[in-house]
Amino acid sequence: MKQDSLLFLKNLLNQPTPSGYEQSGQEVIRKEMLKATNHVTTDSHGNVHGVLNPDANFRIMLAGHCDEIGLMITFIDEKGMLWFQPIGGVNLQLLQGQRVIIYSKNKPINGVIGVNAIHTMTQKERESGVTAAQDLWIDIGAKNKKEAAKLVEIGDIAVIDVGWFQLQNDYVAARGFDDRIGAFIITEVLKKLSTKKLNAAIHAVSTVQEEIGLRGATTAANAIMPHVGFAVDVGFATDFPKANPKITGEASIGQGAVILRGPNVNPHIFKIEKDAAKKIKEKYQITAFPRGTGTDGNAMQLAGKGCAVGILKVPLRYMHSPVEVISLADVQSVCNILTQTILDIKPTMKFEP
Repeated sequence: MKQDSLLFLKNLLNQPTPSGYEQSGQEVIRKEMLKATNHVTTDSHGNVHGVLNPDANFRIMLAGHCDEIGLMITFIDEKGMLWFQPIGGVNLQLLQGQRVIIYSKNKPINGVIGVNAIHTMTQKERESGVTAAQDLWIDIGAKNKKEAAKLVEIGDIAVIDVGWFQLQNDYVAARGFDDRIGAFIITEVLKKLSTKKLNAAIHAVSTVQEEIGLRGATTAANAIMPHVGFAVDVGFATDFPKANPKITGEASIGQGAVILRGPNVNPHIFKIEKDAAKKIKEKYQITAFPRGTGTDGNAMQLAGKGCAVGILKVPLRYMHSPVEVISLADVQSVCNILTQTILDIKPTMKFEP
């Protein structure tokens, strides 16, 4: 990966972007999109749109969601402890004993999620673990409610305090690759396409609130009314202990982009994606999903009169954890395949199944 792209990715991952609070990450995206086009806007929902060749009648939408899972402060007790609810699909078992950063209006506040000493737990507590968010709290070191309330307000967000962590080869661990890596990829593709002759309008959208119901992609797709849409997200890698490819399909880190197949994907777009990968000699993998997906591709497919959708994924280990792992080579693979696929699509093509 080029150095400037790597710096862009690290900067994006350093931002707090829980659903509904994506602003700092979207500002990073916005500045990067402006390197490709002057047509960069933000809608009232918070989606950031970068557009190339805007006057073309044939429209292609690219979507990668900028939001991540997180926590929201909902109550402060008399002892100054902060109670919270999850934003999106948070694995409660992973939270105890974690360091967190709370983003208040004045400054970031450090905190820890408390945990009882194992010495004082019953055998049942040791075996069952945490089963509800109301069993967890954040300790910021405040002496009482009055002191805590001066620092933190109800509705402030918190994220686990972890960042970029380089592993061997080109593997990287971080919080929130799901799906800031998708927002990164569609922005990189926008930059690559800015130097090409295009026969379609390209609408690259860094979407919001995917983790709580595909909300940003729904509003963006209904505004754009694309003829073709591509969702870029992460997919389940299965090359680690306890993974179950019988459920998710088989995919490995370092083996290239995952091209999804199923009713959420137009069969013609699926073939164009495969042919594009072969043309540029990029490795790819195929997984299947037998219904509407939990990706922005589902929202695009159902917008207006519907559109032909393709879904590309970066294989990822340990989804919705603080240590999501990807390969940077796979990221480049998705970028290259998506770019070539878009160049291979012609407005005269028919996409009826």
